[in-house]
Formats: sequence, structure tokens, C-alpha cells
Amino acid sequence: MSHNAPTTAGIPSIDLADFLQGDSERQAAFVQELGRAYEEVGFVAVRNHGLSAEQSDRLYQVVEEFFGLPPDFKATYEVPGAAGQRGYTRFGQEHAKGRSEGDLKEFFQIGQEVGPDHPLYGTYPPNVQVHEPADFNEVTMQAYRTLESCGQHLLRAIARYLQLPEHYFRAWVDGGTSILRAIHYGPILQDPGDAVRAAEHEDINLITLLMGASAEGLEILSKAGTWVPVTALPDQIVVNVGDMLQRLTNHRLKSTTHRVVNPPRARWSEPRFSIPFFLHPQPAMPLDALASCVLAGSEPMDPPITAGDYLDERLREIGLKK
Repeated sequence: MSHNAPTTAGIPSIDLADFLQGDSERQAAFVQELGRAYEEVGFVAVRNHGLSAEQSDRLYQVVEEFFGLPPDFKATYEVPGAAGQRGYTRFGQEHAKGRSEGDLKEFFQIGQEVGPDHPLYGTYPPNVQVHEPADFNEVTMQAYRTLESCGQHLLRAIARYLQLPEHYFRAWVDGGTSILRAIHYGPILQDPGDAVRAAEHEDINLITLLMGASAEGLEILSKAGTWVPVTALPDQIVVNVGDMLQRLTNHRLKSTTHRVVNPPRARWSEPRFSIPFFLHPQPAMPLDALASCVLAGSEPMDPPITAGDYLDERLREIGLKK
């Protein structure tokens, strides 16, 4: 990592402009910084990611307005049988893998939309159209596209780090099943016992892009087995490796365990909003370990599986799919 790069608490910080506008030397340095961070920590903070402060502010405004609506009204946006992949999911429905306590959150999910000329047209359920706030759908889809584009640039750099063709991921993530998830962790009104805002877990997808949440709480599990708080600076997003990329690289790139802890008791009354973008490939993408990541004579660490089958398996484990 370059010595002059500002770090965000707990994780390395990189500048996407080095990759997109830099000369070949700056590009190569960016690729190495990103790759090393993903091997060692599994998380980075990214500057110049393309999401403007105005976009981010408006996004948080519409999300807060939506979650402030009466429960009965929000419930009209639930989609039975969609496993939470579109529309609204109420408090306590989702839990971490291996935990029975429901997480202290409600959320709304926006998914992929492809045009009539795309091979996957007609295979995705439609997004739920929200009527209030009036610009909810427009603002969330604009953020979806901005973060999708940023994620695709980062995957180009990851491909280069893995010595694959730069556009290795492009065909697989074009029209992939990525999700923008707006989360509301409500005020804690009574002793939550063992329930936390989000119990320790790893993400399912290739990479997750998370803009600065409205309050602290995100912690990652270090190699030493200690929990390290992560705080992104206002102009940065946090991007971490998910299990799909870990499987693909035979665990060379790390899908790091993380959680969202409850605030100190004095601040239980404060809600928290968070809007991660989960970048997924198309369901048919094989997640078999890349040959270049498996030592000669040894077996891959995970059995072969497609992205679609893996996603299904995990949605059942976390209680969203029956």
C-alpha cells in the first residue's frame, strides 16, 4: 500500500481514479493494493467511486422517509414467495447462518432490470414500485447503476491481480442478480438479549459495496480473532469480498466475517440506516476454483457449484427461502 494513502479505521484505502484515469504505473499499483488488501483483510475503502454526495444524501432521505411510513403501509410492498429478493421484508425475518435470533432490522430490496434484447429478459421478477416517496424508485435505481458500474471496475482490477483477462468477469456480471438493499435497524426499545443488528456473517456474493452508514457499528473479525470497528470516511465506500469470490479464488481472496453491533445503551433510541450493494453474477456462473488458484496436486477447498444454486442454498440457511 502506498505510504501516503489515507487509511480508514481498520482497513486499507484506495483511489479508483488511479485505475480509471491513471497511467499504467498507477493502474498496476492500484491492482496490487486492491489484491493484497483482499488477500490480507478482505475489505478496502474506495475513494472516487462515482456516487456523488448529492446522490448519496438523496438516497438516504428517500430510504428514511420510506421506513418512517406506518407498518401496514410498508407491508403492502411485501412480495410473497420472492425470498426477500424484491420489495419489503419486515423486522426479524432474516437471521445469520447458524443463528436462530432474527436480526433487528427491516429492509427493502431493488434487483436487476434488463432490457428486451438481454438473454435474461423475462427471467427476473419485476421491481416493486413504491409510490411514496415519489422519487424512491428513480433514486434507488440510479444508485444501483452507479454502484454496479463501480463494482465492475473493481472486478476488472481483481481479474488483473489474478492474472486473468481484464474483462474475465464482464460477461458473467452483465445482467447479474445484484441487489441494492436499503436497511433500517430500528431503535432498540427493550433489552435485545442475544439479538444484534446483524449477527456475525460473511456475504454470499462476489463483492459488496457499502456506502457510509448513518451510524457506526460495522466490525470485522481480524486474523488475530479480534473484532475491529470499521468507519468509512464520508467520501469513501467500503468494498469487501463475498463467499462467491472466495470460492472462485480457492480462498486466496478472503470473505471476512463481519457484524453490526448494537450501539451503547445510551444510544439505543437512535435508528441506523445502511444501504449495501451486493454484486452478484448471473445464476449460471460456475464458482469452481480457478485452476491458477489451486496448488498442483491438491484439491480445491470447495466443491463445484453454480452461483444460482449457491445463492439458493444460502437464502434457505438465513431464513429468507423455505
